[in-house]
Amino acid sequence: MQKTISITELDILHSHMSFTLPLRYDSRRKDALAQTFKKNKYSFFRIDELAAESKSNGNEITVNGKELEQYFLPYIENKLFPAALNEKGFHRFTKAIQEQFEYKLRNTTLSFIIQSVDIILGPFDIVFLTVKVQLDNQRTELADVLDFMHHFRAVEPKLEEEQGMIIVSLESGEHLTVQNLLFEYLCPFLKEYILHDDKLGGSFGSLPYYEDERMYVTAFLFSREGSLITDDQLYRMGALDGKLPNGELFISATNPDYVRRSLKQSLHDRWAPDTYSITTIHAFITVTNRPPAEMSKELSHYLGTHYYNFLLHYFYKIMLLRVSFEYSQIEWKKDEEYVKSLIKFITLFSSGYYSQEVSTRSEGKELTQMFQQAFNIDGLFKEVNNTLHELYKSQENNASDKMNTLLFILTIFTVISGIYGMNLVIQDWESPSAWREVSTYTFFEWISLITALSGIGLSAYLVATTFGKMLVSKLRRKKSNSSM
Repeated sequence: MQKTISITELDILHSHMSFTLPLRYDSRRKDALAQTFKKNKYSFFRIDELAAESKSNGNEITVNGKELEQYFLPYIENKLFPAALNEKGFHRFTKAIQEQFEYKLRNTTLSFIIQSVDIILGPFDIVFLTVKVQLDNQRTELADVLDFMHHFRAVEPKLEEEQGMIIVSLESGEHLTVQNLLFEYLCPFLKEYILHDDKLGGSFGSLPYYEDERMYVTAFLFSREGSLITDDQLYRMGALDGKLPNGELFISATNPDYVRRSLKQSLHDRWAPDTYSITTIHAFITVTNRPPAEMSKELSHYLGTHYYNFLLHYFYKIMLLRVSFEYSQIEWKKDEEYVKSLIKFITLFSSGYYSQEVSTRSEGKELTQMFQQAFNIDGLFKEVNNTLHELYKSQENNASDKMNTLLFILTIFTVISGIYGMNLVIQDWESPSAWREVSTYTFFEWISLITALSGIGLSAYLVATTFGKMLVSKLRRKKSNSSM
């Protein structure tokens, strides 16, 4: 009989976590939003001014700006670290919070600190809300840490296994849900700038192509020095398997071979047996059994280079899902201009932001491959390429059909005009009062009248639709440029 995998315990002494939620915002109001950030004491992140970063992390961790510059390829670096708001790219605003809260779930109570909040205005109307959290320095079993991540990331808990958590602000005494914490306590000003999908419900959900309304988790965990880090622990980190509702330890797989195959795809063990990183669709977690004093450089990478590496690929995933969603919404008989704008959107994204190579470092390349695999970037990008091919093909077919129709109409007018010797004028038309004679027209005079009037009407229609399409295209270009 095949053995089942056993669950082992691991004490976590220190932890750093980040929870990232993507949303869609009104980029036409970017300047107003930037002023709102300033009023709420958010500072604009510049790669050459990292004092705010150190402050937001409790003066424990410093992120080297030169290292960030050297880590990414030049054309990626320009997009990730724009010097001003009017430059294209990712504009990051940061505020130090340093406020203590309590997490309560069943019989478990954990004290944690919200260190800072990042709000990153990305291209194409995307905004990332990142909350950085640290569990209070206390020994916590891995299952409770994973349970905390599992429940904190669920902004709108819908499943029974996600419900029951309460957050208490020790400063104000308020009892909060995660949604209340984000959009009423920490960032109440953000709600008015968030765009909502007209067809879907939800109190804040604005990305109908996003998989669910749960945040992505990144974490750096310190276990007891010299602790054995096992396969079941690593698998549970990637799947965020904490505890069952009855409090029992939980793992979402029982087959040891399955766990090993899964870890083969998601585990980065370059620094084993002391440090491991696991990357899945739910989380990017690094765990080490070395003391924090020896891991300052690695922790700096987690908050700096690895954070931006994750953010870039998370953006890729969301944009590629967006293209697939918008392609599915096309009404081919009506949306000619929409098809054109979607072609332009795909082209701008592919040429301006998407790249399979983003880092110059070997570890950065390895993590890039892991993010690409976890987010299925290659598969989604191939689907987008197929979408672009189908859009071009459809546009060519529509253009061909329109040309054939126009040639057919012009042929009819040419034939009729030729029959009449290129002269469709009737003597009665020269006098305004002679239109009363229309009822006495012969069959051929009727043909002449209908041909003349339809020709005038067709000309007016073509002129009106041409200028109308030019106006619509101009408005779409303006909107598209404002959202980049």
